[in-house]
Amino acid sequence: MTKVLFVCHGNICRSPMAEFVMKDLVKKAGLEDQFQIASAATSTEEIGNPVYPPARRKLAEHGIGCEGHSARQLTGHDYDDYDLLIGMDQANLRNMRRICGGDPAGKLHLLLDFTGCPGDVADPWYTCDFEATWRDVQMGCRGLLDRLAMDRTE
Repeated sequence: MTKVLFVCHGNICRSPMAEFVMKDLVKKAGLEDQFQIASAATSTEEIGNPVYPPARRKLAEHGIGCEGHSARQLTGHDYDDYDLLIGMDQANLRNMRRICGGDPAGKLHLLLDFTGCPGDVADPWYTCDFEATWRDVQMGCRGLLDRLAMDRTE
């Protein structure tokens, strides 16, 4: 089983979008039993909050639900519990390294590193452009799933 944790600043926009997009892709590929997928925040600002309404609406536009999500903070134990910890931007990655005490096993990555367009996932908290975030998350999750599927066949 491959365990993937998506991480952003507050765990109410980008990382839960990635969590639920990835769960949807995995389900459609018939691979649900091979993955454990979750998300977390690097900050404490939104702990306990559900997915931000515009992010929830963007997921719903594509037939993806996100019920039951409650923002939580990344912990050092998550580094041991997950195979991959995927941040949305460079600031997330810096904070992930701090919280996890570094990255000795090479588990920390950026989502768009799994695409032909590496960089940061657009942050809709500041831009209000949930469509751009959707495109980045969709492209990143597809690239990640393709990479994991390739790794399984090697």
